[in-house]
Amino acid sequence: MKSKIIFFFVIAILIPLSSISQVNDAPYEYYKKRNQDKWKQQDNEVDKKLADLEKRFGKKPNIIYILTDDIGWGELGWQGGGKHRGTPTPTLDKMAFSGMRFWSAYAEPSCTPTRIAINTGRHPIRTGLLSVLWPGQKEGLSPNEVTTAELLSDAGYHTAMWGKWHMGDEPKHAPENQGYDYAYYGLFNGAPDAWQDSKDLYDSPMPVNASFHDFPGYDEYEARTGIDLSVAGYIGEKGKGREPIEGIAGKLGFNRQEAFENEANRQMISFIKEKNKTDQPFYIYWASYALQITGSKEHQNDPGVDKRNAQASMMVLHNKHVENVLKTLEEEGIEENTLVIWISDNGPMYAFYPTSGYTLLRGAKGDVLEGGVRVPAMAYWPGMIEPNQDPNDILHVTDLFTTACRVAGIKDKIPTDRITDGIDQTALLLLGEGNGRRNYITHYSGSQLGAIRYEDFKVHIKESHGGLPGMDFYNVKRDPGEKYGKLYPGLFAVTPIQMFMKSHMELIQKYPHRDPKESH
Repeated sequence: MKSKIIFFFVIAILIPLSSISQVNDAPYEYYKKRNQDKWKQQDNEVDKKLADLEKRFGKKPNIIYILTDDIGWGELGWQGGGKHRGTPTPTLDKMAFSGMRFWSAYAEPSCTPTRIAINTGRHPIRTGLLSVLWPGQKEGLSPNEVTTAELLSDAGYHTAMWGKWHMGDEPKHAPENQGYDYAYYGLFNGAPDAWQDSKDLYDSPMPVNASFHDFPGYDEYEARTGIDLSVAGYIGEKGKGREPIEGIAGKLGFNRQEAFENEANRQMISFIKEKNKTDQPFYIYWASYALQITGSKEHQNDPGVDKRNAQASMMVLHNKHVENVLKTLEEEGIEENTLVIWISDNGPMYAFYPTSGYTLLRGAKGDVLEGGVRVPAMAYWPGMIEPNQDPNDILHVTDLFTTACRVAGIKDKIPTDRITDGIDQTALLLLGEGNGRRNYITHYSGSQLGAIRYEDFKVHIKESHGGLPGMDFYNVKRDPGEKYGKLYPGLFAVTPIQMFMKSHMELIQKYPHRDPKESH
């Protein structure tokens, strides 16, 4: 088996790119060529399933992508967490067992990068936007990137998003200008919600422990920096611009996220019912604030909840909201015509522990270690995805872009002037374990290639020393905690991995990364 793996690495750079509509990364091309006959047969099966479904419902499938925040691998009940960690997730667990639960799902190391990946199908480095954004920054998702919402909108889908946008504050970066017909969104991550409230707590005579000790307050902050934090989010409509969200849900503070999520869920339910009456399918991108720093007052004292961990109560709130969506799909008679995929954006953020998620893996948010990038994920599509599946197949968050295009019948609309990292995983969803089409992932840490996963192997790229390659080798099937990585046991793969990296880098010369200036 090892000799075959080495052969796959080496041969990948010897196969020329085929004339295809989507430009995949170079190492993928050999894998595709080696499986072309098998995949052609699979595609015929998938096409028939999708055609039969469209004939039955009279329109393309609806698509709902739920992206959560900082929820670590192992956090949900179906992975051993849930009520055992004080964060009961019965609906999410039921959803997972009613469909496909992924044990080898991956995201980018942090929040803005994963949002770029799910919306464009591309690693952030390719888009010119590399960093997690903070209030007042002028960067954002380039208007020259093509989003899932843009492609689906052009194909006749109703498109909407709710939640944490976090891909730029300026109007040109906003979701209503990135393909979404409607958007109810927060601009920032969860940290600014605690800034002013931290100051107010420290200004009180009571002994307190708040996270942001030295924040000077909104007014003084704006006077010093010019950054206005009076607007936390907007309601945007394509072609009509945007207006600030009014009330608690639109004002930074400890109570904002719960109010925001409740209102977003209410709107989502109405959207599903309204659009279901039309001849067009819908696409929802729900970038939930679960789990950020603040919790849920409504659910803090629920049975089984670790009330000292704010994110635990927020998880219960999110569980209820997912239940509302799934129940609505059932009541509307469209659960069998709606693909729902739930995935976390990265591993847990321990900076605010114990108010945080958790993972049994090594590393956390910001790392290319498994704890930072390996995340819980599941897919739900009654009648299309067989229940109770737990595949080992590798899934990456960029795959959701390409898979949505396949489900909608518009893979030929994916731009051909750039590399798209997302791989069509429809065969995995509809035909089951072993039919995934991804056998590797390149893990970027900002602008640097930090690690590569290839089948069961993971290689961490480090600075070389004394003429020796800077690589640590792991078998993450045998060692998911990455506890036993060393250079010497993997010497047999040094050359193949260098050739893998060379092919990856050479294609970048043909399709250069977007100039970061375009993100301003």
